[in-house]
Amino acid sequence: MKDQEPRAFQITPRDNVATALTAISEGTYFLFGGEEGLREAGEEIPRGHKVAVRPIGKGEAGIKYGVSIGEATADIRAGQWVHLHCMKSCYDERSSGLDIHTGEATDISYDVVS
Repeated sequence: MKDQEPRAFQITPRDNVATALTAISEGTYFLFGGEEGLREAGEEIPRGHKVAVRPIGKGEAGIKYGVSIGEATADIRAGQWVHLHCMKSCYDERSSGLDIHTGEATDISYDVVS
C-alpha cells in the first residue's frame, strides 16, 4: 500500500461509517481499523468526511466511536459520502439547515439594513 493511495479509518468494528484520511475519488480505497481491507467508494469523499462502510437505512443511526452520532435522513449505500445531505446530527438540531459544502445556515436570512 502506497502512502498516496486513498484511505479511511474505521474506529471500531461496530461503526458503520469511517473517516476519510485522504480525499477519496470514486473507486477503490483502503479501510484501516475494524474491518480492514479494500473497499469501493461510490462517489467522491472529501478528506475528513465520513464514508459509509455498509448500508445505513433511512432512520437508522450513524455509528462512529461505537456510538450514535446522527440519524440517516435517506437510505445510504455502502461507499456513499455521509454528510448533512443524508444524515442529521443528534448533537445539533440545526444541522439539517446548513449548506453541505460551506456549512452556512440556510434556514435564516442575512438581510442587511442600510
